[in-house]
Amino acid sequence: MPEFSTLVLFIGSALVFLLIPGPSVLYIVTRSMDQGRLAGIVSALGIQFGTLFHIAAAALGLSALILSSALAFSALKYIGAVYLIYLGIRKLIVDEKLRQTEIKEQKELKRIFCQAVLVNLLNPKTALFFLAFLPQFIDTSKGTIVEQFIFLGLLLAAMGLCSDSLYAITAGSVGHWLKGNSSFLRAQRYFTGTIYLGLGVATALTGANKK
Repeated sequence: MPEFSTLVLFIGSALVFLLIPGPSVLYIVTRSMDQGRLAGIVSALGIQFGTLFHIAAAALGLSALILSSALAFSALKYIGAVYLIYLGIRKLIVDEKLRQTEIKEQKELKRIFCQAVLVNLLNPKTALFFLAFLPQFIDTSKGTIVEQFIFLGLLLAAMGLCSDSLYAITAGSVGHWLKGNSSFLRAQRYFTGTIYLGLGVATALTGANKK
């Protein structure tokens, strides 16, 4: 267990990172505006559930192993990119009749949760972040590295869930208000699809110069 002063520094540093919206936050905000606050909160839960896998992988050294392999890194990166691009294209090309069916289907919280888990698991930036950030707060004289890594990772995940849920609630409220605007309803599908496509392209370009 890290010292109290180290924990305070860790929490302060983590808050700074959490307050800067990244791809996961953008995904949650888009989902919330499109499908409501509950869908956004469930997406936040899914994102942080995926984070638990990243924590375990990083603590056990699996993330470092993957990131050290150009082939494994590229595979993870492009699978994640293709999945996000698939979500974007699906949102853009679906016609209105199918869209009504899709809306009913997507109210299934399990599906929303699983999609969010996949989005996080297939994002190599998350693995890079854990390997770069958490070790700075680990003191080998205060316990095993794995225990401290998991403790700090879980603390970060809990903080992330709180901040992501706040983004989800805010975006969901804004989306609910905008749904009274017919122009927004017409543009909503294209806005959501474009965001997913943008996230997919950004993921594909992650570490493009990695050898």
